[in-house]
Amino acid sequence: MSWGKARHSVAHMFTMPSMSQIASTFGQPESFAPGSWLRQRRQPLDSVLYLESGSVMLGVGQDSAMRHQLGQVEGPTWLDAAFALQERPSCLDMQAQTAGRIYVIPLARFLSSVAELAPAVQHLLKDLAGAYCAQTELAVSRLAQDAEARCAQWLLNHASPGGNGNALHVTLKARKRLIAAQLGIAPETFSRVLRQLREHGLIAGRGNVIELPKPGALEVLALG
Repeated sequence: MSWGKARHSVAHMFTMPSMSQIASTFGQPESFAPGSWLRQRRQPLDSVLYLESGSVMLGVGQDSAMRHQLGQVEGPTWLDAAFALQERPSCLDMQAQTAGRIYVIPLARFLSSVAELAPAVQHLLKDLAGAYCAQTELAVSRLAQDAEARCAQWLLNHASPGGNGNALHVTLKARKRLIAAQLGIAPETFSRVLRQLREHGLIAGRGNVIELPKPGALEVLALG
């Protein structure tokens, strides 16, 4: 499966039509405001989230913003049922884009309800959940690598030879925000990647001029 297809598929959350009625049996939904973090990745799951209404961004967050957005979903839908069925933490951060309402269902009660389904249905749900989790984790793991590869390729494409045998260099003729938009990444991600490349000795210089002392290493990075 290609990276592009993996990213596209993450935008369509794992759904369980036959399970949607379960949520309403666990009390009343809670309200949330735009910008609220509904789920933080790698945290142990003790509940399952069912989005009744509202829009939620999925991806990898940093500080108070979504650094890498992989998709967006709107209620009604399950947000992390696939991870719950696999009994593993979510690899996605989930941030509210709009106001909405959500059911917070205790994990044990959710799994107990699943156990009441026919064995064949349980096996099907768990197989689908396993495939979704593996696909999503692959997409998340490729994010940093993908951003670094795109930045490295951009630097090489815009490099000019220096005079008197000096290293290749790139003159930034546009604001970093515009360059980041061309690369399809957040400005903060572009700055972070440049900082990491500088720390590893792959680029040097300050201001608008970036030196490329190791173009061969950048070429390897650009290949992903």
